[in-house]
Amino acid sequence: MSVTLYRIDDRLIHGQVVVGWGQPLNIGFIVLVDDDIACCDWEQDLYRMGVPPEMEIVFTDVKGAISNHAGYVSDKRRGIVVTPDIATMHRLVDGVKTIGDVNVGGIHYKAGRTPRLRYAFLSPEEERELSVIAEHGVRVTAQDVPNARQVSIAELLLSKPVEEKSA
Repeated sequence: MSVTLYRIDDRLIHGQVVVGWGQPLNIGFIVLVDDDIACCDWEQDLYRMGVPPEMEIVFTDVKGAISNHAGYVSDKRRGIVVTPDIATMHRLVDGVKTIGDVNVGGIHYKAGRTPRLRYAFLSPEEERELSVIAEHGVRVTAQDVPNARQVSIAELLLSKPVEEKSA
């Protein structure tokens, strides 16, 4: 079945990924691509706690994800590849060259970012990087959960910033 979803989500492994995407897509494995977490056993243990026993989790850095990508796509189970940020996904796309779709699922507030969707805050550099990924022929869309409407990259980048709601 191979990799069903390539997702950018700064929370990495959480209910939306495991339950929201994992269950409807019948996911058998998740590949968490993060250079820092790949070498940190205690952080890996924390993420393992969020994954049910029937779902395998693989921790790797970008270099390892690129070199092992053929194995992920040839796996008989369905899988998700998740990165914590756009820069990491960009490195993966550049190294693999065959990724067709990327999902922007959760990039949350940080100084310098503009709210584009309630779950997608982007800096000007991140906007440029998403555009470069799309220029490589990758279909980039934003969608927080499977039953939500997919937002095209053009709509995401050209839309007016989401209004902040006051309390």
